[in-house]
Amino acid sequence: MTQREKEIFEIIKKNPMIEQSQIAAMLHIARSSVAVHISNLQKKGYILGKGYLLKEQEYVVGIGAANVDIHGRSKKAINLRDSNPGRMNLSAGGVTRNVCDNLSRLGASVKLITALGDDVFAEQIRGECAAAGIDLNHSMKVENHPSSTYISILDENGEMFVAMSDMAVLQKMNVEFLETKTGVITGAKIITCDSGLPAETLEGILELFGGQQPVFVDPVSCAYAEKIKPFVGKFHTIKPNRLEAEILSGISINNKEDLKRACDIILEKGVQRIFVSLGREGCFYMDRNGMQMQRKLKPLEKMMNATGGGDAFMAAVIYATLNDFGIEQTLDYALAAGIAAISHEKTINPYMSIDVLEKILKERK
Repeated sequence: MTQREKEIFEIIKKNPMIEQSQIAAMLHIARSSVAVHISNLQKKGYILGKGYLLKEQEYVVGIGAANVDIHGRSKKAINLRDSNPGRMNLSAGGVTRNVCDNLSRLGASVKLITALGDDVFAEQIRGECAAAGIDLNHSMKVENHPSSTYISILDENGEMFVAMSDMAVLQKMNVEFLETKTGVITGAKIITCDSGLPAETLEGILELFGGQQPVFVDPVSCAYAEKIKPFVGKFHTIKPNRLEAEILSGISINNKEDLKRACDIILEKGVQRIFVSLGREGCFYMDRNGMQMQRKLKPLEKMMNATGGGDAFMAAVIYATLNDFGIEQTLDYALAAGIAAISHEKTINPYMSIDVLEKILKERK
């Protein structure tokens, strides 16, 4: 479902008897364009007949962090223990929230289960999630507690120099709370979760829901890779970088053969698919059916912000899975999403869309 189709679908959901001319006026587009989008929705099975009978859209559930991200980018080479002139930027973030945000902008229906404090940052997170089309109705509010925050300092090239996070509120999300959300979680087509969750909560998600829906995870860091290593085989799809793959497999990766062997070890644990991020070398993919492939796109000449690239990549992988893409198209879309993300100064590129990904592929494939 494209972003425009999603907008029309939501309007029709609220008023199934609405006229096409009314929809056109609401969206400031031609009635003929509305007719084309409605025809596409009928072909895709979202609209079932006259009177706009609707089929409930498949959705993804994200379980994990929602932060406020504070980024500072230095104008020149960073001097330690000194004040460095730069540019500051503040926006909603958090690995799972970022994945959900990108997914929604690509046209997927998304529900986010997170833990928020009762401060002004929580209000900003709610506002940005609502603007992106993310359903936050199933999240928990923790009274008298600050929301998650993440601070990063980027060098003059946009590469991360140092970062710090305070995600204590996420530790409040336990298995007992998630059991109260069983209905919405089991109704999801795919679950994506955050390795920043407590280990017992992550394992609980896999035990309770992993047998019913595929669970996707990005280890995010070496420390978190160590956390998920004991039960990594219960995930359906994982997206480590090279260092995280070393931890999950238990071997050093010094060349292509080492990389393949590491992926084999991880797949033997029970993982169905693995996407290994290789920076400017793209991504290496393997699965339990014996498929392996490495793809890359022409890298950006200038990166604005490296923070959100991995989250956008994972979002595109999930989007492609929802739409039954082949692995080549999945990798292309995921790599394009990563480029779209790092080409904007904010964690989330506000222009993220399928059209943007297609444009990047035409320029860089």
